[in-house]
Amino acid sequence: MIKINGLSKKYNGLLAIDNLTLTVPERSIFGYVGPNGAGKSTTINILTGMILPTEGEVKLLGYDLRKDSIEIKKRIGVILEVLNLFEGLTGEEHLRFVGKVYKIDKNILEKRIKETLDFFDLTSAKDRLIETYSQGMKKKLAFASAIIHKPKILLMDEPFENVDPISRKKIKDILNKFRNNGSTILITSHSLVEVEDFCDEVAIINKGEIVFQSATKDIRHKIKNEITQETYQSLEEIFIDLTTEKEDKEKTLSWL
Repeated sequence: MIKINGLSKKYNGLLAIDNLTLTVPERSIFGYVGPNGAGKSTTINILTGMILPTEGEVKLLGYDLRKDSIEIKKRIGVILEVLNLFEGLTGEEHLRFVGKVYKIDKNILEKRIKETLDFFDLTSAKDRLIETYSQGMKKKLAFASAIIHKPKILLMDEPFENVDPISRKKIKDILNKFRNNGSTILITSHSLVEVEDFCDEVAIINKGEIVFQSATKDIRHKIKNEITQETYQSLEEIFIDLTTEKEDKEKTLSWL
């Protein structure tokens, strides 16, 4: 569903992504994790067409990102870490606007708006301006806007941040339904426990390069010590091992 080959992105001569190659399989929830500044958001921004790569090839659903960006945008849903909502609209107006952009039939759209607002407990706030919403409410509305056209790929940058546990469970249930119906979801998150528990597969990016990729069910079978045959106990262990320099691991505060 997502194929990235030899992808690089430079900002003012500095490499944010360096010759990155990655394949995200169909019908999967894929975790994409890394330290701050590793290149996660840059990758998402390229996949959404917000920025162009310096080098490399990107294909989504078989479409070439450079040649077929409009066809791709018709078929993807996006949540960015910084929510780009039209806060001068009400919640209901925003969903209606998004639905019209995707040319959803009016009767189908109105039904989806009603069901979605109800599902995310936003019905009572549907006539309020989005600028009055809490961060959690805004995140739920952004999620609703990303799925209302039933996209084949969902690209989600920190989708669970600022969301209460009940709404988080609802979002996960919907994402599982999308996956089971043939869609592919790529999620970035700083919550490694959540990624290991929820995602089918995970890749770790560090300094613009993929340093690890595995099915999450296989993580605890990865060999940590070749001599003792000791295995890793969590994604967090692998993450720290692969992304932390030796001198950083040994740093401490002398006064503690």
